[in-house]
Amino acid sequence: MSSLTILGATGSVGRSTLKLVRETPGRFRIAALAGGRDADALAALARELKPGFVAIADPASGARLADLLDGSGIANGAGPSAVIAAAQWPADMVVAAISGIAGLVPTVAAFGAGRRVAVANKECLVAAGAFFMAEAKRTGTELLPMDSEHNAIFQALSAAPAAHVEKVTLTASGGPFRTATLDEISRAGPQDALRHPNWSMGAKITIDSATLMNKGLELIEAHHLFSLPPERLEAVIHPESVIHGLVAFRDGSVVAGLAVPDMCVPIAHCLAYPERMETTCRRLDLARVGRLTFEAPDLERFPALRLAISAMEAGGSAPTVLNGANEVAVAAFLAGRIGLLGIAAIVEETLAQTATGDAPASVEAAMACDSDARAIAHSLLPKFAAKAS
Repeated sequence: MSSLTILGATGSVGRSTLKLVRETPGRFRIAALAGGRDADALAALARELKPGFVAIADPASGARLADLLDGSGIANGAGPSAVIAAAQWPADMVVAAISGIAGLVPTVAAFGAGRRVAVANKECLVAAGAFFMAEAKRTGTELLPMDSEHNAIFQALSAAPAAHVEKVTLTASGGPFRTATLDEISRAGPQDALRHPNWSMGAKITIDSATLMNKGLELIEAHHLFSLPPERLEAVIHPESVIHGLVAFRDGSVVAGLAVPDMCVPIAHCLAYPERMETTCRRLDLARVGRLTFEAPDLERFPALRLAISAMEAGGSAPTVLNGANEVAVAAFLAGRIGLLGIAAIVEETLAQTATGDAPASVEAAMACDSDARAIAHSLLPKFAAKAS
């Protein structure tokens, strides 16, 4: 039986992971769980799964969690230090599914010799990619990509040596505004942007998908995960979300990863790797899909993707700044403070006001750079408030 720790247990990926755990009784034992602020949901999971330790990130929710677990014999704690303790709890695999830059410190804390870390947090690799990969190598940690696109590429890359790779392509559905005019996008509110046509995800990643920033972040993630230069990475719009990633080799052949748009598939691959586990994941029926279509992304209607590509090409601290500013802008949009186009505008202006420095060489450097970017982005919110829908 394999022991498993889940960071972000009450989030979208965490819940999907636990669904698979329940469907394969006797295969996994839950070692530790960490959640954000929903003490009731976290306590319910703890009483069901009986981990050795449970952590809640929000210090104010600690007392509630402790009360709910009183008499259970399950150790628990609250605050950042408790989440780190959960990350370091003895386990064969850690699923790193805490959304945003908040996941960086606990994910790195989970690194350890002989350990597998399934990475579902792209912001770790965007904000501190070079350091993140170097630290994984230094500690002997095996990283498994859990994002559907990177998981597909990870599998496709096994077809030939890395030196034979010519191009890697990530696909994007195009989000809810793929066919919308710029004027329609400018008038879109949070509820419009949260209606993703294919995927069921958390709010932040769904908004990133609506602006195509998500695909830009994923390009940066792939750049670090697979040690590929920016010129060998591209994104293409694929509305059906059936092909998740493609690898073109130097002989002209292309290996692609296909599956239904459901996180069940990449999660199952990571949990069982290098084996394959039987699952109830939905199966792909190509005849029912009917056709697969592709188109180039429109960087005028979706400037966030252009900004992310530019940050990837610039390197250094630019991706860290991009990520920090984007998190602030997305939160402001969800709160109704700015319009959808204001997200990219704030990111662009934050990048313009920030001198590109060296890539962060530590967690502390990444968090400091992120903090500076957030401060600038926050200062820009009033400028774009008039554009809110």
